[in-house]
Amino acid sequence: MNRYERIQQIAVTAAQMREIEGRIFAGGMPVAALMEKVAGLISQRVQSLFPLLLNPTPSPSPSNGEGRRDFSEFLVRVGVLVGPGHNGGDALVVARELHFRGYQVKIYRPFSKLKDLTAQHDLYAQSLGICYVEDIADLQDCDLIIDGLFGFGLEREIKDNLAETINGLNEWSKLVISIDLPSGLHTDTGEVLGTAIKANHTLCLGLWKLGLLQDQALEYVGKAELIDFDIPLADVTAILGEMPQIQRVTKGFIKEHLPLSRPAVTHKYKQGHLLLICGSRKYAGGAILTGLGARGSGVGMLSIAVPESLKSLLVSHLPEALIIGCEETESGAIASLPQAVDLGSYDAIACGPGITTEATTIVEEVLANNKPVILDADGLNILAQLGTISTLQNRQVTTVLTPHAGEFKRLFPDIENVQQNRVEAVKKAAELTGSIVLLKGARTAIGNASGKVWIIPESTPALARGGSGDVLTGLIGGLLAQGVAANINSLVERVVIAAWWHAQAGILAAKERTELGVDAFTLTQFLNPVLSGLL
Repeated sequence: MNRYERIQQIAVTAAQMREIEGRIFAGGMPVAALMEKVAGLISQRVQSLFPLLLNPTPSPSPSNGEGRRDFSEFLVRVGVLVGPGHNGGDALVVARELHFRGYQVKIYRPFSKLKDLTAQHDLYAQSLGICYVEDIADLQDCDLIIDGLFGFGLEREIKDNLAETINGLNEWSKLVISIDLPSGLHTDTGEVLGTAIKANHTLCLGLWKLGLLQDQALEYVGKAELIDFDIPLADVTAILGEMPQIQRVTKGFIKEHLPLSRPAVTHKYKQGHLLLICGSRKYAGGAILTGLGARGSGVGMLSIAVPESLKSLLVSHLPEALIIGCEETESGAIASLPQAVDLGSYDAIACGPGITTEATTIVEEVLANNKPVILDADGLNILAQLGTISTLQNRQVTTVLTPHAGEFKRLFPDIENVQQNRVEAVKKAAELTGSIVLLKGARTAIGNASGKVWIIPESTPALARGGSGDVLTGLIGGLLAQGVAANINSLVERVVIAAWWHAQAGILAAKERTELGVDAFTLTQFLNPVLSGLL
């Protein structure tokens, strides 16, 4: 893997970024030189995103339907927000460079006391005759706002006049670019500290800040990209180690594992045998969608245990699968597995979608066996009733839990602030249970028992449709079964791949259909196209 891919995978906290920068400066890199380099890269990116047009045609109104102007419009008037620290210094250098290139620049600096280097750039900007304004309202005629108020490491809440300024700016419907991260966001958690700039575009500097990958920050981040200013990998690994505890999943990582290799001579059972236990008379669709997700994984053999009354329905949708009819309760849930079903004969078992909470004995039986298990939906609800930690802590084989936030709270009632710090929450849950925990969300996080966390960096709200989680369960199960059959020791990468693959299928389907939502059946049809696009 090349340096670019390595850098793209890394996500850091504010403390880690300080340590890494400290090593860079201790190695002899002058702070002023680094600021010039970073700000030069930012100004180049701004110019490429918003090229200068000397005689623009005025835009009468916002054009993207959300109260903000479209990125495709040319811009000439730029307002720059300058903070007291080095983020403000970066903003001043960007203002200077844009001024030199003919952009009409106005600077708003609401702080009188600045860091020394930032103060020097401030004096130079004034000597160049760049316009300074005392009232934020004087930036309302600008086409673009560059936010350089606060960089990484902000801890205190934004209040009073500055909060009013930011809130007013957010109501203007202007295009906003934030330097490093939107001012007002906590670097590690993405929490809004009182208030925060709502950016259309965030240019993250050097290494991805963890807060940008947390769900609660996404409303403020807009489209994020990394400005790589050539941090030496030696300085990164000195602080984070060769294998950082938190990783952002990249296409390079996926290409290391997909497509799954197959020997020239093989057969279906060597490509994994997955058992799905799913469905009920009330939730028959859950069984179908889970089966279709598993089919998309390429698993060699698929068996699906469903209530006897659903057997013919499953056969019609998944004719290649072995459908196992089970005794059912009066309400149509699985009452028991047939005696002929030997759980130990499968490479992996996925259980839960659509089974209802009547199937407690089924979940207990599944967890008592010595094969990798994926629990989802009602499988998770039953586990919560049994006692999550006490049930799982002595289990010696891989267990994968795939909760959304509500299910996570039922599973782990003692883990607080789940939505406020999803990464830390999933890390704790995995360590407590010895399991692989996948916390669904706009930025799905996957943790394992050793404390490592992987974050899926993009998804789509189109996946907010019933049944999409069932597809993910089947996909995970199929990949795990293949991994077990291939004698792969570490299975967490298979879970990470499934989450990325599922998200990409949603993104691709949304482009073909609509962001309003992609139904789960359609989602399964885009699994193979994602793989084709990766090759």
